[in-house]
Amino acid sequence: MADTSVHIQALKKMLAANELIVDEQDMAAFCLDQRRRYQGKVWAVVQPTSVASVQAVVKYCFEHAIPITPQGGNTSMCGGATPSDAVAGLGIIVSLSKLNRVRGVNVADNCITVEAGRILQQVQADAAAAGRMFPLSLASEGSCQIGGNIACNAGGVNVVRYGPMRDLVMGLEVVLPNGDLVEQLTPLHKNTTGFDFKQLLIGSEGTLGIITAATLKLFAPVKTHVTAWVGVNNIEAAVLLLQTMQQHFAERLSSFELISAFALDLSSQLLQLQQPLQAPWHVLLELTDSTDNSLLQEQLMQVLWDAEFAEAVVAESEQQREQLWSLREHISEAQRHLGASIKHDIAMPIGQVATFIHQCEQVLQAAYPQATLVVFGHLGDGSLHYNVFMADILSNEVYQYETDINALVYEQVFAVGGTVAAEHGIGQLKTQWMPYMRTAQELALMQTMKQSLDSKNLFNVGKVLP
Repeated sequence: MADTSVHIQALKKMLAANELIVDEQDMAAFCLDQRRRYQGKVWAVVQPTSVASVQAVVKYCFEHAIPITPQGGNTSMCGGATPSDAVAGLGIIVSLSKLNRVRGVNVADNCITVEAGRILQQVQADAAAAGRMFPLSLASEGSCQIGGNIACNAGGVNVVRYGPMRDLVMGLEVVLPNGDLVEQLTPLHKNTTGFDFKQLLIGSEGTLGIITAATLKLFAPVKTHVTAWVGVNNIEAAVLLLQTMQQHFAERLSSFELISAFALDLSSQLLQLQQPLQAPWHVLLELTDSTDNSLLQEQLMQVLWDAEFAEAVVAESEQQREQLWSLREHISEAQRHLGASIKHDIAMPIGQVATFIHQCEQVLQAAYPQATLVVFGHLGDGSLHYNVFMADILSNEVYQYETDINALVYEQVFAVGGTVAAEHGIGQLKTQWMPYMRTAQELALMQTMKQSLDSKNLFNVGKVLP
């Protein structure tokens, strides 16, 4: 590769002054991941303001074999948006943060077209302004960007009703690794002409192309929320409650969150909010309706009573609803005073969650008596945030145990037919586990796809594929 000064001069000629960062201090925030685990190194950060700029940069990088790390809001939990050691100092970051416009709202087709750098919370507001709703909701929605949400196939708290990002994307605009543009943003509700290219890009974590825009599904706004906090004695009871809610309320069940007693303790202490009730495990569930349904709350209370879920609190006001959700949404923040954790973003068949939690706790505590577990997640789709803390270690030194603890946890995940990546992706944190999750044939097919689209292996090197 030529001296970077030559490339910098070339980029300066093709980009506006506000699209290029080369000062090390200014680049530092782009090179450090959210958990401060991965510190990448690049010689430039490009912030394109147009798709044409993205294409120009990518074509130049392809011609000169310069690695590219695509980046959205840099909220990755797995180092997916941070340059890996494999390209340390050799490549650039392409940040989509300035490619953030709304291209249009189509009420007839219930969709919105936005650029990749638009923040999720902004898209929610854009939809609301048009009298519609975009249902993806995450803890990081104030900073994560749509392109990154798509690249990781984000899920969130409303996935029970609306599905993950894979179900919410109608079309994509993508710059391929050679700089070519593939534009499929037309909101077609049916299209069976060959392969569905967008589904290949969703969840690919920037390894196959740079998403520059997307057409997203919109829905009728919610007019009725009924929110309940239910205490249960065990996971089996929580799964039974889920089945009961699905049987009686079908698509009106939007959220179904599982929270351990310890996770609730941490959050209530942080927020200085009284716990709704005392129980070994807790479920936060929400029913929604696009009509003014004054009977829904009464129906829920009756179903809970008939099914003998008497330990329940139903929000009587919007303030109470917000307090219940705040207890759930602040768990991640509340656990930080315990120090750094070994995080697991896992999923499994819902019917196997109880088996996993029982078996994994026994295995971990036998090997590491000092371990503390913070468990919560989206039971409605079988995904859990399973975080392991060491009582005597607050710093990142806890990661010295990560390999062994991951082996113990993932052995139990595999035993129940689960996955090591539910909604945070693989990034550079979990690549070594891919052969345990995918067959040799599947991995070979992925490599073939990667080679076909990224023949020089320049896009997000060191991520996803082992």
